[in-house]
Amino acid sequence: MGSERMEMRKRQMPAAQETSDSLPGQRGAGSRGSNACCFCWCCCCSCSCLTVRNQEQRPRRASHELGRDDPPTCEESPTPTLEEVSAWAQSFDKVMLTPAGRNAFREFLRTEFSEENMLFWMACEELKKEANESTIEEKARTIYEDYISILSPKEVSLDSRVREVINRNMVEPSQHIFDDAQLQIYTLMHRDSYPRFMNSAVYKDLLQSLAEKSVEG
Repeated sequence: MGSERMEMRKRQMPAAQETSDSLPGQRGAGSRGSNACCFCWCCCCSCSCLTVRNQEQRPRRASHELGRDDPPTCEESPTPTLEEVSAWAQSFDKVMLTPAGRNAFREFLRTEFSEENMLFWMACEELKKEANESTIEEKARTIYEDYISILSPKEVSLDSRVREVINRNMVEPSQHIFDDAQLQIYTLMHRDSYPRFMNSAVYKDLLQSLAEKSVEG
């Protein structure tokens, strides 16, 4: 019986060694699998984090620029009347005529990521009011860097002819240096954005709320 047990132990020892030898390989494979998963997860996590960080940084930068160079988020204006808002449907000029109309239209443009068109138009209007040469030059260069330069994230869409004229005139800018560009952007907003604004929730909700108030009053 003792010799049989010894034989059994001898047979089990190589088997145990084989099993033991195979385990590190399995652990290594498992470890590699775990590391691979961990590596992939970390990469994905890193990419996601970087994306989130970039997305967080862009709005902060845009907000900073807005506070420094651009008009405030909304112009000061009294609450528009039902008659005034209804009149916006008659023509684009009526929308752009009052601060309330520009605010509503600007809110709509923001949903389409084209608010820079209104910001550029408003900046041009402000430039026209200036009389001091140094102030005109400073504001003209700011407008150029913000809306005309191809490096700007807020660049507006202009044809090459208008750009060339602006580039030539930037040597000695006047308060009317962007007149052609302003007209081009006004026409773009009129033809492209205004029809969608008339069918947007921004306009319809405002019209409905004013209509309900007039009935209650």
